[in-house]
Amino acid sequence: MNTQEHGTAQEHRATDPRHRATLRWIVAIATVALVFDGYDLVVYGTVVPVLLRDPGQLGTLTVAQAGALGSYALIGVMVGALIAGAVGDHIGRRRIMLTGIVWFSVAMGLSAFVTDLTVFGVLRFLTGIGVGALVATVGALIAEFAPPHRRNVYNAIVYSGVPAGGVLAALLALLASDGDGWRALFLFGAAPLVVLLPVALVRLPESPKWLQARGHTARARQVSERTGVPLPEAAPDPSEKQAKVGFAALATRRYALATLLLGLTSCSALLLTYALNTWLPEIMGQAGYGKSFSLVFLLTLNGGAILGGLTASRVADRFGPQRVIATTFVLAAVSLALLTLGLPLGVLLFLVAVAGVGTIGTQVLIYGFVSHYYDTVARAAGVAWCAGFGRIGGIGGPVVGGALMGAGLPPAYAFHVFAGVAVLGTLVTILVPRRAAASARAPEASAPGALTGGGASVLAHE
Repeated sequence: MNTQEHGTAQEHRATDPRHRATLRWIVAIATVALVFDGYDLVVYGTVVPVLLRDPGQLGTLTVAQAGALGSYALIGVMVGALIAGAVGDHIGRRRIMLTGIVWFSVAMGLSAFVTDLTVFGVLRFLTGIGVGALVATVGALIAEFAPPHRRNVYNAIVYSGVPAGGVLAALLALLASDGDGWRALFLFGAAPLVVLLPVALVRLPESPKWLQARGHTARARQVSERTGVPLPEAAPDPSEKQAKVGFAALATRRYALATLLLGLTSCSALLLTYALNTWLPEIMGQAGYGKSFSLVFLLTLNGGAILGGLTASRVADRFGPQRVIATTFVLAAVSLALLTLGLPLGVLLFLVAVAGVGTIGTQVLIYGFVSHYYDTVARAAGVAWCAGFGRIGGIGGPVVGGALMGAGLPPAYAFHVFAGVAVLGTLVTILVPRRAAASARAPEASAPGALTGGGASVLAHE
């Protein structure tokens, strides 16, 4: 697309009321879905004390079993993300989104009525599959509907639903009664089945870009006309129909190295995210702060991630996500290192908020970076790889933190280790190569801003 054509398309994206309305619905649906995703993943941690104290709920539960149950959902997220990536670029974004909403809602609702520990564990795993499918698909959806100059902002709004859901879980847990009150929390997690699904069925369209990339040209034009979402100027070349799609595309020379590095970047951010969400209250407790501060520290961590992630995304739209992600990793390393100095409470809360930006907020930016890095035929697989492979870090985060705490080391050691992981994340991010220029015949190629290219590289390939 030449400069004039790009300017015309950009103006169309900014002024067409149909496109604006469609984008608002997509952002709203995706954000609410991820709020409940975050809620589902965090709510278990809020009810563990009740399950440990009261054998009448699920049976006798040891601390080790409670930890295993917590990991089942994360393993499910990894499986769900990889499955969505394997099929998402073949069957489309809409089908994966609708299936994911139904899947995790049903599994969450059934969990509220379970009285057996084994069945509860199976349902936690199944819930994670639905969560993973949505997390892996939302980035691709936003990348194909949002204007190029606003993609990182919209992406941050949507993925900020995950920490917002964590905050919601913590707040509702305060209102839940002891005993069977935890069941109401899980039942609430099924609300999207009756609240969100009907709206998504009516208002969530399939991506016209995906339809065109898969050769469904007539349907792509119909959806484009209805939603106001412009199609790329170039139609897919028939000779490219046999091009590799999904995970197969990730293994090509064009993407292989970047895919590995992006997976490690996500792995670093998610390790920090789950390590801090799990162990921050305990670490600060050992540092002399009472249990009443646990919720304050967690709310500050997640609140900082939401506000900081949205701010950083605006910068990413201007200068490119890669350099911003490297910067937020550095902020995480510095803030975590400073948390060991025994500073006043107000300063500690500020540093925890900055750590939230550099960990949870960084993962939000990574999803945006990845969703822009790949072409339409590999986008869902790329985001799924990021969410799935990165989940290894999410699973390992609580384990690493537990090992450090169980070894009887001072709390400062844990923060130093986490700061080291943030430094590693910085280095891996910097090493991600600029995306190779797409073929001139490709139906769409939205390249990310790189360390040397910034937003200009996005426009150049759009």
